Amino acid sequence: MLQAEERIVSTDAERYLLVYMIGVLLIVSALIIIFFIVFQKRKNKLLFEKFRQQQEFEEELTKSQLEIQDQTLKNVGQELHDNVGQLLSFASMQLNLISTLVKDSVKEKVDDTKDVISNTIQEVRALSKSLNSDVIANFGLLESIQNEVDRMNKLNVIKAELSIVGKPVTLKNKKDEIILFRIVQEFFSNTIKYADAKHLKVLLKYSADELMISLSDDGMGFDESAIDLGSGLINMKSRAELINTHYKLESASNKGTDLELNYKLT
Repeated sequence: MLQAEERIVSTDAERYLLVYMIGVLLIVSALIIIFFIVFQKRKNKLLFEKFRQQQEFEEELTKSQLEIQDQTLKNVGQELHDNVGQLLSFASMQLNLISTLVKDSVKEKVDDTKDVISNTIQEVRALSKSLNSDVIANFGLLESIQNEVDRMNKLNVIKAELSIVGKPVTLKNKKDEIILFRIVQEFFSNTIKYADAKHLKVLLKYSADELMISLSDDGMGFDESAIDLGSGLINMKSRAELINTHYKLESASNKGTDLELNYKLT
């Protein structure tokens, strides 16, 4: 009888010990799982924070680069207007004086030179306006693009055309207007320098909540998968991303280049 009771006590003790060990294992396992979850959350938070900081750094770097570029363009535009423009105006005045003194046989050539200088003065003034961000902000996006289209047509190297759909509105953010214009200006510049195009079309489509800008040329285009992206293309995309504008560039060899920008108005 005593031995039976001892076996029962021993069995109960083993059972309690087993339950205790299982309990300890469960607690340890739970602690390990909790630690792992907390560690993963902490790790993910640190990675997200690092990614966010990297994004902010890259955005600030892009802003700084674009601000430097814009200030440089503004300074060049001011120099063109104040110095080069004044020198050309002085040369035009001198030719007017010479025109009254020379013989009729020479006067025609002098007058032709005066016309060339007059056209150059107009081009310098138009170019200085397109480079100066203060002037762009004052004119607004639509008028600035129209001025650039007119300037392209005066160069007689390409036929540029601007179309407008919907009721034009003034953008609330003047900096966004300047950035959008710079993208358009960069597209114009690339078309003139590289595309060997005959026609350049610009479409501004206004809706209740969005401005869509479509740019296209009929130039030689390029293979997007093969070309090494130049600074001009990178600048356009970086500027678009800076103002949360959808950017879609499409091009193919001998099929021209198209760019679509979608800017949210609200």
